[in-house]
Amino acid sequence: MTKSRYWLIAIALWAALSPLSAQVLVDIKFKRNLYVVYEPIICTVTITNQSGRTLTLADTPRNQWFSFQIETGKGRPIPPIDPNYENQPLVLPAGEKVVRAVNLTPLFPLGEFGTYRVRGAVYSEELKQYFSSPILNIEITEGRLLWQDTVGVPEGAGAGKTRRISVLAHRLPSTSMLYLRVEDADAGVIYCTTQLGRFIAFNNSDIEMDGSNNIHILQNTAPKAFLYSQFDINGKLVNQQGYQAGSQRPILVRSQGVVSVSGGMEYDPRATPPEKQLPKLGDRPVPLPTPQSAPTPEDKRPENLLSR
Repeated sequence: MTKSRYWLIAIALWAALSPLSAQVLVDIKFKRNLYVVYEPIICTVTITNQSGRTLTLADTPRNQWFSFQIETGKGRPIPPIDPNYENQPLVLPAGEKVVRAVNLTPLFPLGEFGTYRVRGAVYSEELKQYFSSPILNIEITEGRLLWQDTVGVPEGAGAGKTRRISVLAHRLPSTSMLYLRVEDADAGVIYCTTQLGRFIAFNNSDIEMDGSNNIHILQNTAPKAFLYSQFDINGKLVNQQGYQAGSQRPILVRSQGVVSVSGGMEYDPRATPPEKQLPKLGDRPVPLPTPQSAPTPEDKRPENLLSR
């Protein structure tokens, strides 16, 4: 299918698709509506068969059985990067539904800032009909640059080329998120734009490059809580570890080309915190202080309650 033909079909479908038909329900969801450019935009698609019979959804020479229709806020259609993509056939029994997560970033050229309108569409050859989801809006913007450097690729694949490494901050309604971007600026290739999680403070000392130009980031995620992440030269996550600040704040230390974390106590950032145990009926209560005993200096009430 040529791009011009895709444009004509997309425009026709955009006008013809109607959610009134309920034999096949199509629904899409995003976890949020604000994204940093080039980060993964995951769309969860749910397709429910309400036709009363088993449907075989498969591409035909003229139509793909599933597609996204995306347009800018000004109404300009955004065609897929590969208009000749193929969908694997799907057999959907009556009354059943299927849920799939789709990353839109590698499928559509969404590199411009602004608002996009997105909906999913299913074509059934057996029913000779299209079915569409409601339209959802997403917004793509850029993060605030906190740190950036350009380094060379060591021996191995891509040796001799460069990588531009950027750490970005992105403000969401309730928190600030930290991002890592790795790109080959000369070739125009984005290797990753990865969300690292929330942070409350960031300094240049919180990122280090080791002798192999692996990336080490230590972010302050909460009061006295830190997340250490290690990425390779192309932005692939290698290691991740949580640290709790004790008497000393954890810091990154580089020595002879090796980067490590000094200070703090390790913990698993993915572990579920243990539930607080309720007191049992058989537990003995804490005894009340006896008024006859003379108070010691440690028992005296401080003048300022915040001094302890």
